[in-house]
Amino acid sequence: MKDSITAPLIPADFLKGPNEVDSVEVDSASQKQPLLLDKIKYKAKDYVKLSQKDNKIYLYDEAEIYYQDTELKAGVIVMDYVKNEVYAGRIKDDKGEYTQLPFFKQGDNEVRPDSIRFNFDTQKALIWNSRTEQQAGVGQLGSDAMNVYAEITKKENDSVYFLSEGKLTTSKDTADPDYYIRVRKAKFVPKKKIIAGFSNMYIVDVPTPIALPFAYFPLSQGRTAGLIFPTFGNDPQRGYFLQNGGYYLPISDYVDLSVMGDFYTNGSYGFRGQSIYAKRYNFRGNVNVSYENLVRSQKGFDDYSRTSNYNIRISHTQDPKASPYSRFSASVNLGSSQYYTNSLNQVNRNNSQTNTFASSISYSKTFPAYPSVNASLTLSHTQNSRTQAINMSLPTLQASMERIFPFAKREGIKKGIIQNVNFQYDVNAQNSITTTEEDFFTSKMFEDARIGARHRIPIGTNFKVAKYLSVSMNGSYEDVWTLETVRRRYDAEQEAVVTDTIPGFDRFNRYNLGASIGTVVYGTFNFGEDKKIQAIRHVMRPSIGYSYTPSFEQFYDTYTDEDGEDVQYTPFETSIYGRPSLTRGSSLNFSLQNTLEAKVRDKDSTATEPKKVSILSNLTFSTNYNFEADSLKLSPINISGATEIIKNVPINFSATLDPYAIDNNGRRINTLNVKNGGGLARLTSARLNTGFSINSEMFQKGGKKKSGEQPIEEPDYGANPFELKGARDAEPHFKQGDEEGGDVDNPLYNTKVPWDMRLTYVATYGNRNREKEITNHSLMFTGNIQLSPKWEVGFNSGYDFKNKGFADTRFNFKRDLSSFRLSFDWTPFGRYERWYFFIGIKSSLLSDLKWENRSQPFSGRR
Repeated sequence: MKDSITAPLIPADFLKGPNEVDSVEVDSASQKQPLLLDKIKYKAKDYVKLSQKDNKIYLYDEAEIYYQDTELKAGVIVMDYVKNEVYAGRIKDDKGEYTQLPFFKQGDNEVRPDSIRFNFDTQKALIWNSRTEQQAGVGQLGSDAMNVYAEITKKENDSVYFLSEGKLTTSKDTADPDYYIRVRKAKFVPKKKIIAGFSNMYIVDVPTPIALPFAYFPLSQGRTAGLIFPTFGNDPQRGYFLQNGGYYLPISDYVDLSVMGDFYTNGSYGFRGQSIYAKRYNFRGNVNVSYENLVRSQKGFDDYSRTSNYNIRISHTQDPKASPYSRFSASVNLGSSQYYTNSLNQVNRNNSQTNTFASSISYSKTFPAYPSVNASLTLSHTQNSRTQAINMSLPTLQASMERIFPFAKREGIKKGIIQNVNFQYDVNAQNSITTTEEDFFTSKMFEDARIGARHRIPIGTNFKVAKYLSVSMNGSYEDVWTLETVRRRYDAEQEAVVTDTIPGFDRFNRYNLGASIGTVVYGTFNFGEDKKIQAIRHVMRPSIGYSYTPSFEQFYDTYTDEDGEDVQYTPFETSIYGRPSLTRGSSLNFSLQNTLEAKVRDKDSTATEPKKVSILSNLTFSTNYNFEADSLKLSPINISGATEIIKNVPINFSATLDPYAIDNNGRRINTLNVKNGGGLARLTSARLNTGFSINSEMFQKGGKKKSGEQPIEEPDYGANPFELKGARDAEPHFKQGDEEGGDVDNPLYNTKVPWDMRLTYVATYGNRNREKEITNHSLMFTGNIQLSPKWEVGFNSGYDFKNKGFADTRFNFKRDLSSFRLSFDWTPFGRYERWYFFIGIKSSLLSDLKWENRSQPFSGRR
C-alpha cells in the first residue's frame, strides 16, 4: 500500500527570502484554527508565515516546533495544520553548503536526519538520511554507543522503525566511519534491538567477506543475557578447538554469572564459571572456578597422556561504611600446582610463572569499650607449586587488648618510670595442617594436624636519665597450650627409639627480660656560607641493650638409649609455637644508627635558604655478645644502609662481617680473625640493589620528575606487566589528542618519541667458606616506547650476568586503530616461547568481531 506521507512542495513566495513581505494580507476575521495550533508552540529566527490558502505555516532559519513530547528543530519547517503534518529540512548558507540539519526528538528517542516528514495524528514519519545514537551495554568505562544511519527510515509507531540501506557502527566519526555493518533492510526498536536481513562488514567503504544472512544486534541498556562467542583455532596435538565461548546471565541487580568453556576435537575440554556481585555501601566481590581436562595426542600412541587441572579464586571486600566495628574479607587462590603452566587457554598465560598460591578468609571485630579488644578469626592457605607442599591454618584465632597504664590517668602526659609502666594481653590459637597436593581434600590431610594456643602478656616502661639518655625496660610472659605431646623410649626388641604421641591437654610457660639505653648525638661541620657545601650534619643514635632468657629444664624429660645413657628431650616438640629453651640466654646488644646530610648552596640565586641533600639516609651497625656461650661469644657484625646521593636513584646495601676465623672445613673457630693472620673481620656476605626509572622528559631541556611521583619499587617479575586485556575489555590502550597523556602540540611525534624505562639492579656476594663468589648479579628492565600517539611498544626482560643468560623476555606491540585495537605479544625465546596476535573492535557491543592467532602451546615445548 502506498504511503500517504509525501514531501510537500514549498511555494515560490516562501523562497523569496525572510525580509520580503507577502502581498496577501491576512484576513482579520479568519476562521477558527484547528485544535493543533492551540497546543503547539513554534518560532523561527527570520521568517514565520501563515498561509490560509495552503493551510500551512512556514518557518525559516532556526525554526523550532514543540508539541507534547515531540521536539523538532531545523533550518526550514513547513506545517500543514489541517492534516496535522510537518516537514523539516536543511537550508543553504552563503557558501551554498547545507546547514541546520533537522533534529527530531520524541520522548527519549533522538534522530538527526537530512529531512523528515511527520504526522502528529498517526505518529508516523518518513526520515531521509537519519542518524541516531543508541547507548547500549555497560562496560568498565561506561555505556557504549551504537550509531545507526539509514538512507530512508519509516517510523511505524513510537517503538518501531523500518530501515532501508542502513549502516551500523561504533565509530565516533559517523560521517566517514572507518568501519560499518551494512544492512539492506532492518527493523529497529530503539534501546532494545535491531533485526536485520543480509548484513556484511565494510572497512573504509570496502566490503569484506564477513557477512551473515541475518543478524541481531541487542541495544538494551544495562546488563543483558546473551551468548559469548568463542575463539577458533587449531592445536596439532589436540586438534581444532573453540575457546572462551559460553553464556552471560545477569541474575539480578547485584549479581551476575558467566559460564564459558573450551572444547578440542581430541576430547580435551575445560570450563570456567565467574560470578561478580556488589551491593553499594556494603560489599563487593567475585568468584571464579576453573577446570580443565587435557588429553594429549590420541589413545594408542606412545605420547598419549591425560591430566586434569583446577583453580578456585574468590575475592570479597566489605565497604568500611557497612560496619565500623566488624569486617569480613576473603582472598582465595587455590588449585592444581601446574594449573597455569599446563593450561592451554590464552587468558592463563600471564600467570605461568606463579610459584605460590595463597588464600585468606578472615572476620574481625572490635569491642570499643575500654579496654578495647580486637579479635579476628582467619582461615589461611599457602601452596608451593614447585614442591606441591600445602600449609593451612583452619582456623587461627587472634585477640589483643589495648595497652593499659595502670599507674597513670588515661589522658595526660605520663612521666617517670612508674607512670609509664604498661602491659597488654593477646592470645593466638590455631589448627595447623601440613599436607601435600596428593592428600589435599582427603582424610589424610588431617592426620598430622597440630592444635595449640599461646597467651602472652608483654610489660614495659621507659624513662629519661640525665636528661639525654632514654631507658626502656621490658619483659614478656607466655603460656603455651597444646593438645598433644610426645613420649620417647628405647625399645630393646626393636633396637630403636620409639616416639609415642600422647593426646590430651598440656602446657608450658616461658618468659624473658630486657633493657636498653640510647641517646642521640648531633655533630655539625661548618665550611662557610660562601662555599658550595656549607655544612655537613652527622646524627648518631647509639643503643645498648641487654636481654635475658632463663633455661626451662623443668619441661624436659629423659630416656635411656641403647648405651645406657640418659638423653634429654621435651614432650612439647610438636608445639606450633616452638619448644621451651633448654639453654639460658644472656646477651648484650650493640647498635649504632647514622644519618648524614649536607647543606648545599642552591643554584637558584633567588633562594634564601640552602638545600638539604641526604648523603646517607641510613647506615646501621649491629652485633651482640652472648655471655652464656662457651665460645664464639661475639656474633657477626651486620651492616645495612641506604643512600640517594644520585637524585631519584635509591641505593640499598648490606654486608656481614665475621670477627672469627674459620678452619680448613669452613667452620667457625674460637680464634679472632686478626690473630689468624687476617683482618679485623671477614666479609662473609654483601648485597647491593637499586631500582629507578628514567623517561624521555628527563633528557629534555628543563625536564623534571613529575609531581608526586614515588620511587620505583622492585617490580614483581612473576607476572607479565603487558597483560593482554582480552576481547571484551573496552578500555583503550592509548590516550587520544586532548586526553590526559596525549600530545596535542606534536600529534605526529616528528620531533620526539616519548618513552620510559624502569630498571632494577641486584648483586650479592658470598664468602662464608672463602668461596669469594658472586651469587647473584642481574639487571631487570621493563619499559614502553610510544612511537606515535597510536603506536606503543612495551618490553620486559632482564639479564643474569652470573649465568650469562636472559630472563623471561616479552615484547608487546599495541596499535590504536580508532574503532579497532591491535596487539601482538611475543616471547622470542625460553621455556615460555610464544606469540599471540589480536585485532578486534574496541566497543563491547561488537567485541565478538575479532580475529586471534597464536603460536602452539608452550606446555608442549621442552
